[in-house]
Amino acid sequence: MTVRWFLPLLMGLSVLAFEQHVLTNEDTHTGVLRRFSVTGSSLEDILRLASEHDLDVWQVARSHVDIYSSRDRLPEALQRVSHTTTPVLTPPRRRQGLVNSTWDFGTLENTTYHDVYHPLFEIDEFLRQLSKLHPNTTRLTNLGHTGQGREMMALTISNTEHNETQTMTTKKRKKGKKNRNGDGKLGFVIVGAQHAREWIATATSLYLAHALLSDPSSPNSLSHLLDVFDFHIIPVPNPDGYDYTWEYDRYWYKNRQVTSPRAKCVGLDMNRNWGYKWQPDVPASAGNFTKPKEPTDPCSHWYPGSRPFEAPEVNNIANFVATLPDLIGFLDLRSYGQMLSTPYSYSCKRIPKAAEDLTEAALGAVQALGFVHGTTFQTATLCRMLYRAPGNILDWMYNRAGIKFSYVAHLRDTGTYGFSLPEREIRPVGEETGSMVKYLATFIAKSNHRKL
Repeated sequence: MTVRWFLPLLMGLSVLAFEQHVLTNEDTHTGVLRRFSVTGSSLEDILRLASEHDLDVWQVARSHVDIYSSRDRLPEALQRVSHTTTPVLTPPRRRQGLVNSTWDFGTLENTTYHDVYHPLFEIDEFLRQLSKLHPNTTRLTNLGHTGQGREMMALTISNTEHNETQTMTTKKRKKGKKNRNGDGKLGFVIVGAQHAREWIATATSLYLAHALLSDPSSPNSLSHLLDVFDFHIIPVPNPDGYDYTWEYDRYWYKNRQVTSPRAKCVGLDMNRNWGYKWQPDVPASAGNFTKPKEPTDPCSHWYPGSRPFEAPEVNNIANFVATLPDLIGFLDLRSYGQMLSTPYSYSCKRIPKAAEDLTEAALGAVQALGFVHGTTFQTATLCRMLYRAPGNILDWMYNRAGIKFSYVAHLRDTGTYGFSLPEREIRPVGEETGSMVKYLATFIAKSNHRKL
């Protein structure tokens, strides 16, 4: 009896709280983005101070560090570092129905879907609509639940019909076992924004999915890649965090799980929670400076959790990847910085065995990307491009999942808009990223004696 009256009451209170929030949260949130100039050995000092004061580091580059804050004051030591200040204005959130009649899901070029960012429920509907339109080439997989109970979805795109027998056969295959006949499809995994605020990464993953399913005559179609590859796309690996950026805090970073009953803060950094070289005592913004004396603070932006795979979202993705056969390509979409990075993240000294092939493919891919709209990307190992960060998805996919061609792509821009990239750039980013994926797929196919 208690449950019968308590659940409706709880749901009613939740709806009331949400409605009250919507009514009081119409004002745009203004913060400040500071770009600190890196000279000599000051990079490590800036990152150390940012970690000590739990500042929100948006980007680390060879020439600068971007730090966002809604506060007017800086730690005294950082005030002495040369920097510029730019106001950041968060655009107001849209309110619209579940399906917009102007969204033509049957065409890539004419649809207006890729002209705007979408909240979580609209993304889920997009995936369902694509599956209905292409029942013979798509499969939606529920990966499991998030910390707050949301379903996670993956979209598999293949021109080989998915029937029950094939699905059971796939599950029985051993991890990493390759098709010895050489005629099976190669697997390619693409993941959207693990960090909730990186909206362009999720928007781009949706564009790529649409491009793979578009008519071959479409100018930006990627459907010919399905002759050799099966693509497995996870557009929203962090549904709880992504939804939170739409309703409460546009620049939220972590997931939203309760890490312990006594925790003062919620969430952990999913991209520090993977089970390869996971370390709880290295702050995510750290270079090679001295480790902090105190345990990592759960309130930190970069809290990696108390153990690897503590995040249910990370665990769900890892379990899903373990069921996929013949994986050869992986792309983690992120923002921002315009970089295509190779393993490793946990060490700047460690070089992957496949470094030569990884680098050759990356150099060609960034060149192909640049031909589309003139956007320039840099390439190197992730650690050298950014900083040392253990527990990264890139390292796990390369070393544990055995995916030889594993990359991280930090999409546009280089700091003008940062995580607030305007909606007008969604489609151009999708087009140039599609060109990059096409080059990588072609290179991988050729290296595996397949013809595209």
